[in-house]
Amino acid sequence: MYKNVVLVGFMGTGKTTVGREVAGQLGWAFADTDHYVEERAGRSIPQLFAEQGEASFRQLETQALQDLLRQEGQVVSTGGGAVLREENRRLMLQGGLVVALNASEPVIVERVRGDGNRPLLQGNVEERVRTLMETRRSAYGFAPLQIDTDLLDVARIAELIIRRLRP
Repeated sequence: MYKNVVLVGFMGTGKTTVGREVAGQLGWAFADTDHYVEERAGRSIPQLFAEQGEASFRQLETQALQDLLRQEGQVVSTGGGAVLREENRRLMLQGGLVVALNASEPVIVERVRGDGNRPLLQGNVEERVRTLMETRRSAYGFAPLQIDTDLLDVARIAELIIRRLRP
């Protein structure tokens, strides 16, 4: 059995919601790399982006993965861009079952519209989502388990993940 579950996917695919459900059903801890970074840095992600830039944030994200994946018995929800670094993908694969949650562009736009805590979505949300999805199209393909969240409820997604954990 895997020691952790690591959820990856574009923003708005349900990583946090699904992660909490899976953790609850397994009796495991839930961790979110974005919240971990914010707590350690003492600043919000938008503040970190504004003050230090994306590159600095990505380094903090890598450190968060290193810290969190040393532990066992947890579900770790990652930021949508965490997979962009090879080192992060390696850490995730070594740290547990990596599950990519996927969703279509219209579903993502609907889910993230109005969320001011997403610095990469400033401006035209539809255009930013489309552009980011195009640049990250193959970024989540390394995950052994791929789940399309468009038409599934949280309970069903959690069931699919847990089933993969305990074949």
